[in-house]
Amino acid sequence: MAPEVLHRVCHGASNPAITATSNLRTVPAILPAHRRHRVRDADYPAVLPHPTSTVRGTYVTGLTDADIWRLDIFEGSEYERQVVKARLLATVGSEDGTGNVEGDEVEAETYIWVAGTDRLEAREWDFGEFKQEKMRFWVGEEAEKEFAEVDEAVEARRRDRTGGRGLNGHISGQLKDTYEKETGKAESVAEPVKSAV
Repeated sequence: MAPEVLHRVCHGASNPAITATSNLRTVPAILPAHRRHRVRDADYPAVLPHPTSTVRGTYVTGLTDADIWRLDIFEGSEYERQVVKARLLATVGSEDGTGNVEGDEVEAETYIWVAGTDRLEAREWDFGEFKQEKMRFWVGEEAEKEFAEVDEAVEARRRDRTGGRGLNGHISGQLKDTYEKETGKAESVAEPVKSAV
């Protein structure tokens, strides 16, 4: 729901050049039968199925596979991306839902909390409160540590000029695993030969 955070994850800057974001489209939406909980000692919410609640959010289209990869890293192991049915808002009312007019139903993916309920507070997470009190910790220099894992993964991918096929890439790893499984022997991987001219 915070474009600055979405852009920081996907584009490396909270306010990227317009060309970086030109494919993204956002529409206010609601997610029926779910609830947004506060996570104890954290600024971010946890969304879980709940039969009588609705979560206000944003339906984003135009995300690339690379954007989804970055979002998966950012959300981490506490969440699992799941397919859900959301409803676009034809008219946006207040944060509590008063005045909302629902439009089309769409299939979407969202991050559902899978880290257990013991870290969740009873009260609902409030986006308005987040914007007012916590947003500064997620945008700008103060926020850089929150995005370190994504930045490191992007940098590692950028340095791997083989597209993941190199000595330590995913194809080499799969070949090594297959060899070990089929032969029962560990394969030694030689270090690349360094040469000088």
